[in-house]
Amino acid sequence: MSDRITRPAPPSTAIPGERLPLGALLALATAAFITVLTETLPAGVLPAMSAGLGVSESATGQLVTVYAIGTAVSAIPLSAATAGWPRKRLLLSGVAGFAVANTVTAVSASFPLTLVARFVAGVAAGVVWALLAGYARRLAPVHLQGKAMAIVMAGIPAALSLGVPAGTFAGAALGWRVTFWAMTAIAVVLLAWIAALVPDHPGQRAGGRPALLRTLTVPGVAPVLLVTLLFVLAQTILYTYVATLLNANGLGDAVDLFLLIFGVASLVSIWLVGAHIDRRLRPLTIGAVILVAVGAFVLAVAAREPALVYVAAALWGLGWGGAPTLLQTAAGDAGGEAADTAQAALVTLWNAAMAAGGAVGGVLLNLFGTGAFAWSTLVLLAPTLAAVLLARRHAFPPRRLT
Repeated sequence: MSDRITRPAPPSTAIPGERLPLGALLALATAAFITVLTETLPAGVLPAMSAGLGVSESATGQLVTVYAIGTAVSAIPLSAATAGWPRKRLLLSGVAGFAVANTVTAVSASFPLTLVARFVAGVAAGVVWALLAGYARRLAPVHLQGKAMAIVMAGIPAALSLGVPAGTFAGAALGWRVTFWAMTAIAVVLLAWIAALVPDHPGQRAGGRPALLRTLTVPGVAPVLLVTLLFVLAQTILYTYVATLLNANGLGDAVDLFLLIFGVASLVSIWLVGAHIDRRLRPLTIGAVILVAVGAFVLAVAAREPALVYVAAALWGLGWGGAPTLLQTAAGDAGGEAADTAQAALVTLWNAAMAAGGAVGGVLLNLFGTGAFAWSTLVLLAPTLAAVLLARRHAFPPRRLT
């Protein structure tokens, strides 16, 4: 292979004009659901886990942090090490990793062992996240790849808006360990589902695996990664501390309804993106950044007004829900033959931005109070929007390069 990486989309196992393989795509969406729910579930059952493991709630909160670290440090090296593996075997390995990690979490009475299990779960997430986008694209005709991505990425808002509340309720009613056993059961069912319905796809030949640094030189890849870093950092600062922000403004009782509206709006966003991404990637990305910015602005100036706060939740959810699909589609389009490597870099930056967002938000809270969250998000969204607007040719073109 020459040093230059060409830009065609990865080959598809589907025949142009045929229907999307919904059974296979929904299996991938369920993998995304498990990945997000495994990451966020401890937040919903944190007090009970703290008591069960005999550690403080702040220490228990690090179970989410170590998961993100596992994902961030593993995505790129594991993507490179397993580039030649058949895609189905790699996906099965990642889901099996979730089954093992959640089982250990469910039975463990040791906090250090639970930390190790959570790190292993994060490593499994690194494998799955780096794989899902490219797999979805290869299962669909080129002109429907964006719609296939939207179906798979629907697992993310489904986990946040449905899975976490359900897990929290089940944890309160039946005990937090039951929720992790349930996650294991879902993973086992998913393994059978993948084995039965998801077509395999070969990995890359040893001579055809693009290195990370070379991938970053492919036109469009670096701008997409920059937008990802800024957008996720801006989102995480505000989302992580939104309950703190509402509490400080006398709306602590509104947190549940706020998150419900955000979740429903995110699902609507996924549907809209899925319907139009194959023709309107650029305007949808611009609109997503603007909607999140407007929602943040409303929270910055009217966080004491319940009606306006709920409007902010809806606008924010409409902007953010489709963002993972938009950014992963843009990375896959720009990467071409290097799509899997570009996706691994995106996953690494995504999780690094999430970890940094929580840390930066804590510093802002200590230095400036809750009023800094929304304004800081707006400051970060300004260069995010500028980067999207400037990256017109390769990263976010008016027409997708298929």
